[in-house]
Amino acid sequence: MNISIEKLDHKPVSKEEIEIVERKGVGHPDSLTDGICEAASRVLCKYYMKQKGFVLHHNLDKGLLVGGASNPVFGGGEIIESPTITIAGTASIVKSFDDIKMVIYEETERYLKENLRFIDKLNPEINVAIHPGSADLVNLYERFNKGEVPLANDTSFGVGFAPKTVLEDLVLLTERFLNSKPIKKKCPWIGEDIKVMGVRSKDELNLTIAMAFVSEFVSGVEEYYEFKNKVRDLVNGKFSERINVSINTADREDSVYLTVSGTSWEMGDDGQVGRGNRINGLITPARVMSLEASAGKNPISHVGKLYNFKAQEIADKVSEETNLDEVKVMIVSKIGKPITEPFVGVKYIGNGKVSEGKIQDIVDDSLSRKGFEELRDRLISGKLSVW
Repeated sequence: MNISIEKLDHKPVSKEEIEIVERKGVGHPDSLTDGICEAASRVLCKYYMKQKGFVLHHNLDKGLLVGGASNPVFGGGEIIESPTITIAGTASIVKSFDDIKMVIYEETERYLKENLRFIDKLNPEINVAIHPGSADLVNLYERFNKGEVPLANDTSFGVGFAPKTVLEDLVLLTERFLNSKPIKKKCPWIGEDIKVMGVRSKDELNLTIAMAFVSEFVSGVEEYYEFKNKVRDLVNGKFSERINVSINTADREDSVYLTVSGTSWEMGDDGQVGRGNRINGLITPARVMSLEASAGKNPISHVGKLYNFKAQEIADKVSEETNLDEVKVMIVSKIGKPITEPFVGVKYIGNGKVSEGKIQDIVDDSLSRKGFEELRDRLISGKLSVW
């Protein structure tokens, strides 16, 4: 393993004057696509383990949601044309493709019911389009079953950073707060399709929230605006009165953001794997970011997924144990090489004494075979989110 550790001589993001952070919530079409493809990979892993005793080669990292058409009105409305979703990729055949397709289809239905309260109104069409993988990549993958270290099935990289800034935490927690079960019980008119854009200008914090309202719970335009004010009060009360909160800024008099189902997927908004949050739950243009779509990739050898989680894990541990202002980690693979032997770059900002030996130990531990096995198990069990 080749490791480079470098001290940087510039401001951390937290001390820069301008910062931008975004999060797309669980009901946003891009987040739905990521979540469904990842759920499909998890269930396929479990299917393979039940049938064969180990995880076979697969990548279900191509997915597309296509919006439908709807007519939301105050107090009700209807879905005119159901939206569709396609899960696509490669999968090793066990028994028949029909069995595998059914496993993925049923998991997609389960995921949608778990994450969208009004999925029955949408009644989306689900398409599963899979095919056998490259023979070369399948052979690389089979090392895992022989007890050997898996070989990277791509030349790719992963990145991570720590610690989160005040704005990054705020954006992440705001979406989770508004999509929490207690808030949905208290305010059923708040849909799952929520996007939070955060901007910090010096010490001023600004949140712009795009939030789908569920039409059956809103009696008219006057109540709609009352509910908007209530959401603003909820966010300010939860986090700080000093935060400037704007909600559905495209609203014009009686032209407002109403949906029948709580997601813009119903009315023409589409979704695609990899267009949403990174594995840390955020979109952070002021930070190092990978454009790799992690959702749906296999958790055994696809470095486009594994290295993003490992880079974040290393950044978090280095940050926790050194108290640096900022840590950035980059991990790069070569296809066909053991996943435990990448190039690793660690960059940090901060004063004080830093033990490069301690950083080396953290990297070695994280990128060990045991470290990858632990990551694999957490991914398959659903303990880690890709969005």
